[in-house]
Amino acid sequence: MFKPGDKVAVLDEDLEGIVISVSGTEVEIETSEGFSLSFEATDLVKLQQSFPDIIPADVEDLSEVIKQKESSKKPKSRRIKPKERNQPPMEVDLHIEKLVPRTGGLSNYDILSIQTDTAKRQLEFAMKKRIQKVVFIHGVGEGVLRAELETLFHRYENIKWYDADYQKYGLGATEVYIFQNY
Repeated sequence: MFKPGDKVAVLDEDLEGIVISVSGTEVEIETSEGFSLSFEATDLVKLQQSFPDIIPADVEDLSEVIKQKESSKKPKSRRIKPKERNQPPMEVDLHIEKLVPRTGGLSNYDILSIQTDTAKRQLEFAMKKRIQKVVFIHGVGEGVLRAELETLFHRYENIKWYDADYQKYGLGATEVYIFQNY
């Protein structure tokens, strides 16, 4: 279904990338930020691509086309500002309306369970993919979700957490730093 070079999006996350390799049902992509991540094929959707570089009909030698293409490629380097360098690569919004299509009929306990399960799943995903910083956006509210997150974070020895950047998130977010064991 997927092949290297396909542009894809991740279903339950705000991520897009280009397929690097496919191994069985596991698809490795490179995100637009340059991270290499693996996903199950069922978690991805193929995006439409345009093909502006169609080989002209009058070109007989394919190697000539390849040489032209390679000579026109210039390595692009983009200066990364210090502010961008320190931004967390992963944000998890735990507002219930972002997690489920309809909230009607859910009790407060159900909502809290969905939110904490999502936080645990995303934290373990970040650990597996060696993502060092994750921001959990929980909102201000009564502080119940924040307390549950802290209880969750206490279960892990290789993380520390603190209030996320106030200018960007206000009071309703916690940033988690994951220590990498090399």
